[in-house]
Amino acid sequence: FWVVLSLVITVLGLGSLAWQGLNLHIDFTGGTILDVKFEQPVSIEKIREGLGAEHKDAEIQATSDRSFYIKTLPVSEEQRLELWKNLEAKAGKIAAKSNEVVQPAISKELTRMALYALIIASILQLIYITVRFEFKFAVTAIVALLHDALILIGIFSIFRWQVAGSFVAATLTVVGYSMHDTIIIFDRIRENLKLRKKETLTELVNNSINHTLTRTIKTVMTTLLALTAILIFGGYTIRDFAIALIIGIVSGTYSSIFIASAMWLWWVERERTKRRKAAVAKG
Repeated sequence: FWVVLSLVITVLGLGSLAWQGLNLHIDFTGGTILDVKFEQPVSIEKIREGLGAEHKDAEIQATSDRSFYIKTLPVSEEQRLELWKNLEAKAGKIAAKSNEVVQPAISKELTRMALYALIIASILQLIYITVRFEFKFAVTAIVALLHDALILIGIFSIFRWQVAGSFVAATLTVVGYSMHDTIIIFDRIRENLKLRKKETLTELVNNSINHTLTRTIKTVMTTLLALTAILIFGGYTIRDFAIALIIGIVSGTYSSIFIASAMWLWWVERERTKRRKAAVAKG
């Protein structure tokens, strides 16, 4: 059931990626950064009102109650002058202002380096887990890791949530979290294999998951409490980052329990079935 559920979500996500892609932030598409300081304290709501509907998705970051960084879509010189006028009309007189054009090249480089980091990390983890545990554990852990990344990217594509530079950082964080949780369960499976008596392999895996379940639930709930607080009180700027982490943490915990261990179990049992059939055929 859980594997089918994962496949459905993954296929929907991949279909959404192929059909409508990702809703990329100006970090990836290019845009304009406005650095503005007002003479009087002003709220973010007033600034957003001054930006108008055309720039409703602009990212506003406060450095004080009067100073703000505004990231928005590319604008011409004429549009920029109009924007300054609207801001003064809605938010108050501006004491100092400057602007710069954002090129997408930097974020493309960040994305490329993040992909390299993910590939290198996966290879190194594959080697380490193979040495520390065994090859089957390593492969299924990497599959669970990639599963979490695809789920996260797919859900952001389906709901058209904005993908900014912080999304890359969130994805890499989720990958690390997912791997850590998977290894905890695999370590308990390995320990129980040494102590195994009459229980079947399925029972052993199920018991191993139950042995670590309390720790898993406490860890994920503690993390989600902190992330929920960030989502509610962190403001618009960090909202998508918090959402990405929440989805990734839930997916990482879910894949550790229902995907990685189940795939390892099926792989081992399939090999044992083949060996038994081969032995019967020879006998």
